[in-house]
Amino acid sequence: MFRFHKPVDVITLFHKASSPASIRAHTLLKQISAHASENATEDQATDHSSQNKLQRTEFELNVTEDPPTSDQLRTILEYAGSGAGKAGQIVQGAADEADALKKLEEDPNRFQRPVIVDWHNGRAVFGDKESEIMKMISQLPKETNSV
Repeated sequence: MFRFHKPVDVITLFHKASSPASIRAHTLLKQISAHASENATEDQATDHSSQNKLQRTEFELNVTEDPPTSDQLRTILEYAGSGAGKAGQIVQGAADEADALKKLEEDPNRFQRPVIVDWHNGRAVFGDKESEIMKMISQLPKETNSV
């Protein structure tokens, strides 16, 4: 039987290697990613009996130290919602989306890292809040392998 497989979700970590919070978020995401992909996939093994009906949350971890583009920042702010001070949590000193875009263009170092973004499912986590990161990953659509 021929089946289309759902593409793997891409999770981007906007990272700063000198930030302890960013290092914690990076370590957590690497651990989750390694655990999710430790089981063999259909093209890696011939006996799939143990993987039948196995649910897993695999994702591609994209780590970048670059600040987001203006389009990416708009998307991140959209995912964050319009709650009080959200723009300021993402871009230091920003009052709203327009101000965040302006401040980021003036000084890319104003972008507050870490920021973890699930582009496919429209979610973002700011900082190293382990419970929020775990919640984001657990809400990724799970692929069910059934033979």
